Amino acid sequence: MSTAPTINHPSYYKDYLALREQLSGNSPAWLNDLRAAAWERFDSSGFPTARRGNEPWKYTNVRPIAQGRFDSPAMGRDPIELLLGPGRKLPSTGFEPEWLNLIFVDGKPVVTPETRPGIVGTLAPEWTAGTDDGNVAHENLGRHATIGEDAFVALNTAFLSDGAYIRLPDDYEEEVFLNLVYVQDSADSAVYPRTLIVAGRNTRLTLFESYANVDPVNAPQYFTNAVTEVVVGEGAKINHYRLLNESRAAYHVGTTRVTQARDSNYESGSFAMGCALGRHDLSVLLDGTGAYCSLNGLYLTDNTEHVDNLVSIDHAHPHGTSRLYYKGILDGRSRAVFGGTVLVREDAQKTDAQQTDKNLILSDRAEVDSKPSLLIYADDVKCGHGATAGHIDEDTLFYMRSRGLDPQTASQILIHAFASEIIDTVEHELVREYLDSLFLDTVSGKALAGYAGSSPNSRPGQGGA
Repeated sequence: MSTAPTINHPSYYKDYLALREQLSGNSPAWLNDLRAAAWERFDSSGFPTARRGNEPWKYTNVRPIAQGRFDSPAMGRDPIELLLGPGRKLPSTGFEPEWLNLIFVDGKPVVTPETRPGIVGTLAPEWTAGTDDGNVAHENLGRHATIGEDAFVALNTAFLSDGAYIRLPDDYEEEVFLNLVYVQDSADSAVYPRTLIVAGRNTRLTLFESYANVDPVNAPQYFTNAVTEVVVGEGAKINHYRLLNESRAAYHVGTTRVTQARDSNYESGSFAMGCALGRHDLSVLLDGTGAYCSLNGLYLTDNTEHVDNLVSIDHAHPHGTSRLYYKGILDGRSRAVFGGTVLVREDAQKTDAQQTDKNLILSDRAEVDSKPSLLIYADDVKCGHGATAGHIDEDTLFYMRSRGLDPQTASQILIHAFASEIIDTVEHELVREYLDSLFLDTVSGKALAGYAGSSPNSRPGQGGA
C-alpha cells in the first residue's frame, strides 16, 4: 500500500489512516486487506473525470467533491430527537408495526431491530464475532461492487467500518419488511454507508432505503458515498425502494449492484430529489435462467440541481425479462442525466427487454441528457428502447383551462399525473402514499412558465402570455 497519497485529498488520507489505526486490530485479516487494496486503488486513480472516452461520467462533473474538504462527521444533536423532532420528513418509525427499523445517523447505527436476530442487523458484529454470518459477509462484500470498477466504490470500501446487513436464510418463510434510513447532519463531512443484502432461496424482502436530512432546504453541505450490494437467491423476490432526499447543498454518489439467480424477481423504485449533485449507478446481473427485474425511477430537479442515473442490465442467461422505465421532471436551471444500457449476451436467447426514459421540462433553462442503448449478441430476442423530452402538452392544458381551471392548478395536476405513473408501481400501499405525498408537496409550488397570464379561451402561442 502506498505510504503517501498521490492525490490532493489530505483530509481523506488523514481519516483513512485514523480508521485503519482504530479498526485494524478488531477486524479480520480479509477485511483489512480489502480496505488496503481499496485505498490503493483510489489513491492511484483519483476521482473520475469527464474526459473523452469516459462515458459513465461524460455529463457529470465531480470537481466540487474532488476539491472539497470533507472530514469525518462529529455527532451533533441527539440522534433520536433529530429523527423524531417536529416537522421531520423521515419515515423513521416505519410504515406498519411489522416493519423493522434500522437507522444510521452520521454513519453510526442509532436504531437497530430488537427482533429477528441474525436476519437484520449491522455488519461489524458479524465479522468481529467470526460467525457463519461473517463468512457470508466475506463471500459477498466487495464481490458485486468491486473496487476496480469505480473510484467511489473504492473510496467507500476503504472507509468500510460498519453498515446494514440483511441475510435471509434459504426458505425463510416470513416476508421481511425493513425501513433503512441513513441520515447525515454534520456540515462539511463525508460518510460512507454500506449495505449488504443476501436473500436466500425462495425468500421475500421489501426494503425502503432512504438517504435524507431532516431539513433538506437549509441543511449544510456534506458528501454521502453509498454502496449497496444485493444478492437475490433462486426463486427469491425483493422489492427495493430507494429515496434520495438530502440537503440541497449536499453531494451524493450511490452505487447499487444486484446479482440475480434462477427464477428470481427484483423490482426497484429509485426516487431522487433535493440534492446539489445526486448520482445513482444501478447495475443488475440476471445470472440465472428465467430471472426477472423491473427498474422504475422518478427524479425531480430544480434550481441548479444535478441528478444522474446510470442504469445497466446484463442478461447472461436465457428466458430473462427486464423492464426499465424512468421519468424526470426538470425546472429552473437544473440538469438531469440518464444513461441506460441493456446487454444481451450470446447465450441469452428468448430475452425480453424494454427500456424507456421520459422527461418533462418545465423551464427553458433546464437540460436533460438521455442515452438509452441496447447491446444485443443473441438472435432470438424481443428488445426495444426509447427516450423523450418535452413540455406539457398544450392541447391538454388548453382543454383543462377551458373547463375553468387556472394555469397553476392545471399544470400541477398534469405534473402530478406524469409522476404518478412511476409512484403507482410501488406495491406497498403506505410506502406509495408516503412517496406520493412527498413528491406532491414538491411539485405543488410549481407553475408552468409562460401560461400565468393566458386567457382560458386562448391557446398558448395564440394570445395571452
